[in-house]
This record gives sequence, C-alpha cells and structure tokens, in this order.
Amino acid sequence: MTLKSFRLRRLIVASLISGGASVMAATPPAAPSQPVTDTLHGVAVADPYRNLENVKSPETQAWLKAQGAYAAEQLATIPGRDALQKRIEALGKATGDAVGGLMRMPGDRYYLLKRKAGENQFKLVLKQGLDGADQVLVDPELLTKATGVPHAINYFMPSWDGRYVAYGMSAGGSEDASLYVFDVKSGKTVGQPIPRVHEALVHWTPDSLAFTYNQTRLLPKGAPDTETFLDTAVFMLKPGQSVKQAKPVFGPLVNKSLKLDRLDVGSVFFSPDSPWMVARTTDTTVPEGKVFVAPVKALGGKTIPWTRVSGFDDKITDVQLRGSQLFMRTYAGAPRGKVIALDLAKPVLADATTVVPEPATGVLESFSLGRDAVYTELRDGFALKAMRHAGGQSAPVAPAQSGSSFIVGDPARAYADALIATSTWTEPPRVLLAAVDGSTVDTRLRQTQRPEGVPELTVTEVLVPSHDGAKVPLAILHRKGLVLNGSNPTLLVGYGAYGLSFEARYDPRGYAWFEQGGVLAMANVRGSGAFGDPWYRAGFKTTKPNTWKDGLASARYLISQGYASPKTLGIWGTSAGGIFVGRSVTTAPELFAAAIFDVGVMDAVRAEESANGITNISEFGSYKNPAEFPALLEMSTYHQIKNATAYPAVMFVHGMNDPRVDVWHSAKAAARLQAATTSGKPILMRLDSQAGHGMGSTAAQSYSKQADIYSFLLWQFGLAPAKP
Repeated sequence: MTLKSFRLRRLIVASLISGGASVMAATPPAAPSQPVTDTLHGVAVADPYRNLENVKSPETQAWLKAQGAYAAEQLATIPGRDALQKRIEALGKATGDAVGGLMRMPGDRYYLLKRKAGENQFKLVLKQGLDGADQVLVDPELLTKATGVPHAINYFMPSWDGRYVAYGMSAGGSEDASLYVFDVKSGKTVGQPIPRVHEALVHWTPDSLAFTYNQTRLLPKGAPDTETFLDTAVFMLKPGQSVKQAKPVFGPLVNKSLKLDRLDVGSVFFSPDSPWMVARTTDTTVPEGKVFVAPVKALGGKTIPWTRVSGFDDKITDVQLRGSQLFMRTYAGAPRGKVIALDLAKPVLADATTVVPEPATGVLESFSLGRDAVYTELRDGFALKAMRHAGGQSAPVAPAQSGSSFIVGDPARAYADALIATSTWTEPPRVLLAAVDGSTVDTRLRQTQRPEGVPELTVTEVLVPSHDGAKVPLAILHRKGLVLNGSNPTLLVGYGAYGLSFEARYDPRGYAWFEQGGVLAMANVRGSGAFGDPWYRAGFKTTKPNTWKDGLASARYLISQGYASPKTLGIWGTSAGGIFVGRSVTTAPELFAAAIFDVGVMDAVRAEESANGITNISEFGSYKNPAEFPALLEMSTYHQIKNATAYPAVMFVHGMNDPRVDVWHSAKAAARLQAATTSGKPILMRLDSQAGHGMGSTAAQSYSKQADIYSFLLWQFGLAPAKP
C-alpha cells in the first residue's frame, strides 16, 4: 500500500467516525438491541433489532459510523487491495469515454450522457449531427465542486423543437431529483428548480411550449415514509413560469371520478404527430397499471375528459403513441409477449389488432416505434436481437451483428432508419446506424476499445437443472486456458425479480477479476424474464423460493464442474437480488466462502414500512395479507438467520442515502449475522455516506467499491490479489 493511498483510506475511515482517533478495533461493535415480537396471523415473529430501523436516532447513527469505520479499516489492510483498485481505474480509463442515455431527436440532434476517460461524472451533451462537436449543456461537477457533495443527472427530456431540455438532478446518490429546464439557445436555466420530481416522467407537449411532470406531495412533519409516493400528481408548466402556476392535469386527487388508487403514479405523454395524449399509471415497480387517453386540446379546458383504455388485469407492460394509434406490449394470451395497436378514434381495447405476434421461440421483451416501423427486442438466452417489423415483414435490424443489439430512443418517430447499440461479453459496445436494408455504419458515438494486454476470455452458456428439474440459464466467463481444478476464485451473480434478466454485457473493469484467475458466473434464475412471463411468475411471491434454489443449483454446478470449491466460491446479489444471495447463504452456508450483500432487501417482512417498500408489495406481497405473509417470512434473510451457525464471510455494501432499499435492511441483517455466526469469519458493513442505491455514483466511488468487493473475496478465498 502506498503512503498516498493509505492516507486516503484513513481519511475515509475518519469521515465515518466523525472525529476522534482512528484506532482499529479487534471486532465490530455490538449492535444496540431493543427486541420486538410481533404476532402475525398466529405466528410469533421475533425482531431483535427493530430499533435500527430508526436510522436517524443518535444511537443508530453512532453504531453505523463505527461499523463503517471498522469495515474500512479491515478492507484497507488487505494486501494488494490498492493495486487492484489502480488496475480497475486503468482498465476503465483505457477503454475510452463512457456513454449512456443516448437519444435521437428531429433535426439530426443527438443527446447523450458522457463521461470522458479520467472524468468522474456524466455530463449532458448535445451533438448537432454525428460529426458535430460535443456541446456540454449540463455539468454536475460544477455543483459537486461548489457543495462538496456528488451530484448526478437522473434523467433528461429535450423538447421536440430543440429549444429546451428538461432534466432532473440529485445529490449524494439520493435520487431525490429537482427538475430544471435549460434553454439551449441562451445557455441558461429558465425558471426555478421544481423539487420532488423523482421519476423520469417528464414529457413535452406537441408544440414544445409546455411540459408535464409527476411530483410527490410535500408531506407534513411526522408523516410516515410510506406516504411518499401516495397521491402524486401530474402537472403542466411552461418554461419560465413560476411553479405556483403549474396546472394539475392527472392524479388520484386531481381526477377523483377516475377512482385511481393512491399508489397510481402517473405520467402524461405526447407525440409531436398526434392530436392525442396518454395518461399511464404504475406503482413504480411493476409495469402493469392503468391507461387513459384524451385530446391534447383538452389541456386548455377546466377539466380533461379522460377515457380509460386498460387496467392492471389487461397485462399491458409498455405503451407508446404514434399519430392516432396507441401501441402496447401485452402478455395477455401471449406469455412471451406481443405488440397490439389501437385506433384512438375508438379506444376500446377489445378492438385492438396484433401488429407483432408472440414469437414462436424467445421472448419479445420490449418494443419501440420508428417513422414507418415497429421495432422489438427479442431475447434468446443471454442475447437480445433488435427486429424491424413493417409492411407485414419482420427481419433483424442488423443481421450481420453478433451478440445483442438494442434500439436507441427516437421518441419523435422521426427517422426511417434506426440507431442500435451493440453488446457482447467480450467486445466493446458500438452504436450503429442501421438502414432499412440491414446495412450498418459505425456512428463513432461510442469510441471504446479493448484495453491492451487483457486476457482472451472463454464464455460458456449452459442450462443447469434446478431442484425440480427446471433448466436455469447460466453464463460462465473466465480467461482462456484456465484449469478447472476446483481452486479458482469464482463469483456467482444473480438477481431474479421484476422479470429483469441479465444479457451479454461488456465490462472492461471485470478484467481485473479475470486477471486474478477469477471465474464470473451469471444466473438468470426464476423471477427473471429469461423465458417469458411464466419464468418470472415462478419466482414471484409464493413461488419466490425457486429464486434462491436456482442459485444453489448453479453453485453446486460450478463446484461439480471444477470451476470452484466451497473454499473459493463467492456469491453476489444486489437490491432485490439481496433475496437471492441472502437466502442462498442462509439455506446452504457450507457452499460459500464469502458473499456480497449489495444494497439488498434483507427484511422482506418489514420492507413495506418504508417509502419505496410500499411500492414493492405488488412484487413481493404484504405481511398484512395472510395468504402472502408466509412467503414473505420465508424470503426474508433477516428472519432466516439461525443462531450458532457457521456462516461464510459477508460484506454488506450500502449507501447511507439509499431511497430504494433503506440502509436499515443491511444494518439489521449485519447485526443479526454478527451475533449468530460461529465461523469466525468477518461480517463487514461497507458504508458510503455520499451514495445511495448506486445511481449517480461517481467513477471514483465505483472503482473503490469494485476493488473492495474483489479484494474481500480474494482475501476470504485465501488468495492475495496478484499483479496483473
């Protein structure tokens, strides 16, 4: 460890301690415990660390800071840890500029979020034409330097005519975005920031003279967190107007005759070529909700005559507008998905026609619209293929392109050709311009390259039999020529929720793991959408145990095939994937040497008592429902930790400002594991006081987190990080 890096690590520790001398403790501090026992549907449910849910209490704050400091000290002593971070940084920079959020608008305008190699945060950039120079519109680093707190752009939406860009910005990973409007012509922000615009539900009217946005209520002091996303409203405002002039146009308290639910979080969106506007609701978690339509001209009246098109039971998961037609993806009668279209002159769902039928194989995962075509993304294993549908014909958008291809946003439906982003496990991504005939040209919007000197990789995709015979997709990556003798450091990653699936993605920083002889295995367990809606529902609420049982089957496969042994096998789950990793570890601790619980859902029973937890009842269930409570208790890692059990080493990773999974999830589970385990292996809480769920984290924060995860795993495998 260099003197400079050692000092930096000590500064991190000191900032967590909030003053006083930094002295390494022999063991992590014991958690304060104020036990509570609830009787739920006749079952006594013990909760020894309920008090840690009060994150703002001085006692909890002191314990969290001490835990964070202890973890930072432990991680700082791992041999080779700092060299590993330097390698991760070098790999990230050598690949080139990072690009995200690409959007193509009329007038040959390209908007994107761009972080140049060596920079810390993404900037909002406009290019006039593919060969145009980068025009930086918004630079969050200016606010970061002024306040000392990292800021990030959460979302953006340009006006159709290019005059304005509306964007959301938040601080410290909180995702608590305020909405700003930037005047591209003058180079200045117009009007005042609009607070509490959390969701990327900002849309411009067809004439570009006004925009709509969803805003949460200003809650009174003492209101429970569960009120945060209830009774939100959609407002319309013109650039430069005072927020007090915003007109409410949709929401549970705005349109009481529609009988919306309190958790119907709405958006109102438009298309520049359409006389119609669409209101759509979700609970922010599952995509099914309600859909309404009305004439745009009704915005000028006192009330808007919304006509209901569909509800939750119609199984609509995406909605887009072009002209006088409403296009929708549905899995009603089509478990692998199909696209239907409805003439808004007669908005009766039963009259909708199928424009893209359910595929015979694979999964129609998403769709978008062009000027003359419908585009879909068709999943086959870990690859997604962009397809073009027009004139009764269907064909790949870029037939010569291997790996995955994704359609880049064209919200105005202004172009006959299409932009696609590419991705594979082993090659840097590109952005291609695909003509109608399938020919492609590299746009150079992503000028990334493979770092020099990195090893060639071997990729194997297999179907692993699970406990009940179901075949689980598993992708395994490692450097070419690796000997499968059971001694390789191996990391199993899973998620399994919301129907979201892993696809082939290129991660240049992952070479730091492969250079250590590491194996990376990614499992599309049940709860993902790997095989359509039935696969998702097979890891959902009462069927949730399949999620971690599929994970355990994958772990046993990796051991049986010689990739790893229980002494060299780790497991990682993030967010809702906390259920995957937590229940895998608590069910079969003997299979793993170490685990990463990354901003994970740990207490599934109490989760709904938080701001975002209440929105996830539709995914996991409610403890208040006697039919759903048993499954929640079974999937709750915190409640399944057993005393006097030899658990593997665990590192909890959490941002203190996490708005999606409150930090008390990690706090309660870490406290319980530290008290219960008999293995003598470390249970650490890696905390970041200026981070949240991961969105908006800076490059430096990401490099540090990845280095800590890799070095922690290697440490627990008995393998010191080697020089690359």
